[in-house]
Amino acid sequence: MARTPLDLDELVEHWTLLKDEQALVAGKRGATRLGFAVLLKFYTQYGRFPRNRAELLGEAVEFVARQVQVPASELESSDWTGRTVEYHRAQIRGHLGFRECSVADAEKLTDYLAKHVAHKQRQPEQVRVELLARCRTESIDECE
Repeated sequence: MARTPLDLDELVEHWTLLKDEQALVAGKRGATRLGFAVLLKFYTQYGRFPRNRAELLGEAVEFVARQVQVPASELESSDWTGRTVEYHRAQIRGHLGFRECSVADAEKLTDYLAKHVAHKQRQPEQVRVELLARCRTESIDECE
């Protein structure tokens, strides 16, 4: 299925770095700067981190790259695994007031889904939508 390209209004609304976000990005350089900024804006829009580079829209990456003054092609050399990206994710969660999902959180979410969602909804994708909404309400990073 073909994806509709983002228009300028969508780019500005969802992919513009705000002042406090610019301050977070300011201490980073090159590919790290761009990778962090893209992770931050993706998280603010979708409430989770991208699973892989394929989830990142080219026009959104270009838009963010112009803001941080790093060529979009630098994203290819950005490391998406390891301690640095985990540190960046922790910084983003902390900035946005979220926490990683604990075992206790997962149990609480499972109980919530069983009591309030599963008896009404059987489609896995819709249950996932409900789960993500509850995670946002509880300021919990997506439990997978």
